[in-house]
Amino acid sequence: MGGAEYVQQALAGLGQAAGDGVDPALPLHATTFVVVDLETTGGAPDGGGITEIGAVKVRGGEELGVLATLVNPGVPIPPFITVLTGITQAMLVSAPPIEQVLPSFLEFVADAVLVAHNAPYDVGFLKAACARHGYRWPNPRVLDTAALARRVLSRDEVPNRKLATLSAYFRTATRPTHRALDDAKATVDVLHGLIARLGGHRVDTVGEAIEFARAVTPTQRRKRHLADGLPKAPGVYIFRAADDRPLYVGTSGDIATRVRSYFTAAEKRARMSEMLAAAERVEAVECAHSLEAEVRELRLIGAHAPPYNRRSKFPERMVWLKLTDGPYPRLSVVRSLADGDEGYLGPFGSRRAAELAAAGFHDALPLRQCTHRLSLRTVTPACALAELGRCPAPCEHRITPGEYAARAVDPFRAATATDPGPVVHALLARIGALAADQRYEEATVVRARLAAVLRATVRMQRLTALAGIAELAAARPAARGGWELALVRHGRLAGAGVSPPGVHPRPTIELIRATAETVPPGPGPVPRASAEESERILSWLERPETRLVEMSSGWASPVAGAARFRDLLSKIESAASHQLSTERP
Repeated sequence: MGGAEYVQQALAGLGQAAGDGVDPALPLHATTFVVVDLETTGGAPDGGGITEIGAVKVRGGEELGVLATLVNPGVPIPPFITVLTGITQAMLVSAPPIEQVLPSFLEFVADAVLVAHNAPYDVGFLKAACARHGYRWPNPRVLDTAALARRVLSRDEVPNRKLATLSAYFRTATRPTHRALDDAKATVDVLHGLIARLGGHRVDTVGEAIEFARAVTPTQRRKRHLADGLPKAPGVYIFRAADDRPLYVGTSGDIATRVRSYFTAAEKRARMSEMLAAAERVEAVECAHSLEAEVRELRLIGAHAPPYNRRSKFPERMVWLKLTDGPYPRLSVVRSLADGDEGYLGPFGSRRAAELAAAGFHDALPLRQCTHRLSLRTVTPACALAELGRCPAPCEHRITPGEYAARAVDPFRAATATDPGPVVHALLARIGALAADQRYEEATVVRARLAAVLRATVRMQRLTALAGIAELAAARPAARGGWELALVRHGRLAGAGVSPPGVHPRPTIELIRATAETVPPGPGPVPRASAEESERILSWLERPETRLVEMSSGWASPVAGAARFRDLLSKIESAASHQLSTERP
């Protein structure tokens, strides 16, 4: 393994969430801190290079213990390090190597918050040493006094945030000397001086102190109270403005924890900062389980179109491809379907996606593309497509309505409802012919149309299979015992609940059924919900651990349906993604 690669792996995870050893809500005066300082040979943390460790354990201003030792790094000490620290090669000959020191150090820091001045440097060396010698890094919560000083002290008070400068400002009992224990003791006094200043910033707990030391904006600090009192339960949270207008809707398995994260340094999105500035309160809607939370989120976003939600805001913009009425039907993009409509495909997220799929059907089937209203009695002049052989010219009655239906209309209906195979094979043949003629750009266009056809047919056939079931009850094991229950009617979540552990879920299902939403069937096999809601339900139902309890009718997909082309669709999308990545500068 190369050195650079090892350093990269050793440092991985330094920014990850800390372990659960110290409760972030613990008051600062009741928190145990281990203040550590290292002397090293310099360079990057690669698992070695530590020459001295000094650590002081304190709580409530009282010193609880001290750990100090020289460490043999196994390599010569550079002369400038000796000049800086006073540590010579002779002093380290009898010192233990780092692998013998680590067990004692890790025991010393257990269940404590680790404190260091410029903590990434010290923690990086310690974590790399653990990685090299096979010790598990406990991932403690870390407080950086240098970062904390940047937040607490102004330039008028101190010109910089060096340890020596802060030591002089706080008049520490021990002055830093570039020796580990002295510097650790000086950092202890600096820590206490900084904690004394935190009260004016309404920072009282260790979790708040760690977040305060990070790059948290004034708005985040000022609005942190919006997360108070929220439930630690699955559900939906809504940030609301002063006029009660929804600004942002989200979902989480733990509402309180998720909302608090918006007021930490981990939240760096500019639009979220703008949203927090306008937010005045957070409303929580508890849900039985994650599926109900996801569905409620989609419905709230669709109903209110919050300005800071980017996705799922306009379900009414979904469109369909539908065969028009008349003797020679054509494909038309429509926004809704009505009772009695036959021959359609969708829904599509945009008109452009629908038109791309329509172009695929036009490549495979002799569907007319003109928008004229044709008559069986009156002849209309043919367009250029008829001259090119791309249209059978029903406008000039060159084809009878029966022949047109057999060659164009019926294959479209079959492709959308049962088997898209003939359309798929026709498009594949066209792609092959174009590629054989080295017309690769045109072949790429047809490939994109084929992908649009497959995406739409796979999606619709999955949705219609679920929407055709008047009522379906399903159960999934809950994390804390019992069962998560869902009642689905015509593709819409009509009710949800959780049965208690050790209790048969049947009574809970009956209670859900009695209070569930009444859902009538849609026009044809169309879900009575947004496509996204039905797809979330499908994902939940298709999990291996989910059990189908009851169904009013069978749940089935066509044997020769679009799902058999999923592998082909994946290959097409992968090829398109690869082509796009290679074309970017």
